[in-house]
Amino acid sequence: MAKGGQTSPEPGSPGAADVRAAWARKEAGDVAGARRDAERILAQNPSSEDRAEAEELLRRTSTPRHLFGFALLGAAILVVLVVLALSRYA
Repeated sequence: MAKGGQTSPEPGSPGAADVRAAWARKEAGDVAGARRDAERILAQNPSSEDRAEAEELLRRTSTPRHLFGFALLGAAILVVLVVLALSRYA
């Protein structure tokens, strides 16, 4: 039994330590490193639990698709404004 301030080791496969390390990198702010670790874990033919955790990490750290639409809309508005400014002052 763990005493105050100690944590007992979590049971699981040896790959579980890699998955926990990838999640720790994400929590520390290294999202790109966590994604690389998760992709490396998936390439190693992990257990089903480790595969699910790595896929969940990849899903949570991916860029939402609707943000690309907003960026495209912003770029289009910027182009329209530049064209209007050039046509007025040219």
